[in-house]
Amino acid sequence: MQAELLNGNFKKNNVRKKVKIAVAKGDGIGPEIMAATLKILKYAGANIEPSVIELGEQVYLSGNTSGIKTEAWETINDAKIILKAPVTTPQGKGYKSLNVTLRKSLGLFANVRPVSALHPYVKTNFPNMDVVIVRENEEDLYAGIEHQQTNDVVQCLKLITRPGCERIVRYAFEYARAFGRKKVTCMIKDNIMKLTDGLFHKVFVEIASEYPDIINESQIIDIGAAHLAAHPERFDVIVTSNLYGDIISDIVAEIGGSVGLAGSANIGKNIAMFEAIHGSAPDIAGKNIANPSGLLNAAINMLGYIGQTEVADKIKNAWLTTLEEGYHTADIYNNQYSVKKVSTSEFANAVIERLGETPQKLPKSEMAMGTGKITIPEYKRKEQHKQLLGVDVFIDWKGNNPEEIGDILTNISAFKLKLKMITNRGVKVYPKGLKETYCTDHWRCRFVAIDAEIATETPVYKPVEFEQVIALLSKLHNKGLDIIKTENLYEFDGKRAFSLGQGE
Repeated sequence: MQAELLNGNFKKNNVRKKVKIAVAKGDGIGPEIMAATLKILKYAGANIEPSVIELGEQVYLSGNTSGIKTEAWETINDAKIILKAPVTTPQGKGYKSLNVTLRKSLGLFANVRPVSALHPYVKTNFPNMDVVIVRENEEDLYAGIEHQQTNDVVQCLKLITRPGCERIVRYAFEYARAFGRKKVTCMIKDNIMKLTDGLFHKVFVEIASEYPDIINESQIIDIGAAHLAAHPERFDVIVTSNLYGDIISDIVAEIGGSVGLAGSANIGKNIAMFEAIHGSAPDIAGKNIANPSGLLNAAINMLGYIGQTEVADKIKNAWLTTLEEGYHTADIYNNQYSVKKVSTSEFANAVIERLGETPQKLPKSEMAMGTGKITIPEYKRKEQHKQLLGVDVFIDWKGNNPEEIGDILTNISAFKLKLKMITNRGVKVYPKGLKETYCTDHWRCRFVAIDAEIATETPVYKPVEFEQVIALLSKLHNKGLDIIKTENLYEFDGKRAFSLGQGE
């Protein structure tokens, strides 16, 4: 698998043949900033062939629940490159995010968001910041698997996979090496989520050992985000999972000056999508005041990806010069450094007028200088011995006395299985729970082998057969208990692969 941000597979062909680009104009301010961006690309000499695709709010409202037409998928599969303005997902009615649909359906596993300070022309308290967020783009809580299970409780599944971790972590180190970055920081919360975030952290440590030339470190996401907000200049490349990456990339963009300036790349094995990180801003749509810089920076990264690095540098340097000379849209206008408050279209024209110029104080763009080749090997699954050790049965029960449901389950004669504990919202409430613990109607009831040693400081589980679980569920059902779901308890290669209850 190869995913390349610069000097990519397109380079050898881009002089002779225009590169097809699927263009989504988006909603809200999308059409305005897309028009400005495409105009700049045209005047800069970008060798592209845009094809407009329909997706977003109007497609949703026409009755298409995916928000994208079949013809658009065909154009994307033909072009392999997407330049997308912000889209609106209608509120309510169960509409899924089109951004998430595109990223997951097209296998765009890496979201790359670089943010550099543009001090003093764009106000920031951190003039030396230059950070790249590499965010896993397909899984985590953004898998979107949610259920209401009882009157009181809904759940969202957090899915972290080894292949997903390996791809994104290796991408971060490959990116750092390709672009001369010195350090990669992993942000996780594995002090709490020991299996999911624990896997991400474990993979990070494994892969970091293969890149001795790059400094590596890990931080817990809460304090890491605080450090990032207070001292962004201490960070270089940050790799993290989907939700954390979504949050901290917006933090970085905002403290860098404005979310409206940042673009992002979504990289997959065969397809790449480039977009601004901000939303569709319907409150200012149609007013010709939106800043097109986020989408323009996404387009600059797109040009680098398809090998048109000279044009990318030409546009980036003209954009930097425009900012230096004080031509600013309303969102970044300041009395000290702004010369004129310009509209969306006027800003685009100002950039076009400066094509061929380079900034005098801001760092000049030299994208063509990077090697840019990033190669991700195919995932190879390591087979492990898997053994069933028990089952967690989740029950909808309206009582509020853990002793009562505990006694009911303890007295059920199940084939070679016994109740080990009951938790409520993850906290052990039976046996020997605390009366102060608040209980909902959602009870996790853990059953293990009848000969398991559960009263010891370190419980010893024994293998069980799946037929025992089926027999148990039948017994519970016959007792009139409302089974919500089950989760089998496994060990892999002799290691426990499930969490203990808090207080267990």
